[in-house]
Amino acid sequence: MVQKMGTSYEADVVAWANEQAQLVRARRFELLDLEHIADEIEDVGKSEQRELASRMAVLMSHLLKWQFQPERQSASWQRTIKEQRKAIARRLKKTPSLKASIDDSEWLEDAWGDAVLMAIDETGMGGFPELCPWTTENMLSDAWLPS
Repeated sequence: MVQKMGTSYEADVVAWANEQAQLVRARRFELLDLEHIADEIEDVGKSEQRELASRMAVLMSHLLKWQFQPERQSASWQRTIKEQRKAIARRLKKTPSLKASIDDSEWLEDAWGDAVLMAIDETGMGGFPELCPWTTENMLSDAWLPS
């Protein structure tokens, strides 16, 4: 039997989440904290988008380094590019609605901005393109590297 739950969302979100799950399983819907549950559900989607954006930025930063530092190209960079492509493909397969993010020019510009900052931090170089010069299809293609 489930007792009335008492942990507030603000006090301990993990304990609150466990209590909310118990209430759902016990079908005690009248006791649910619906406003915070809705917020948490939205946050799940945002978290997925953030992970995708982070992976895309890492991929693009390594592609930038590959193109702009050909003398430093390494198996490590290739491995990172391959890993990010695979992780992005898995994420898109698992959550097909994320494809809309990759197709959104504003989202891609944000990821590009993060990628350029990463590349600057890691290389000390400047002069990277203001806008992404590659197609999404190329960036995600296993057979493609910028020249």
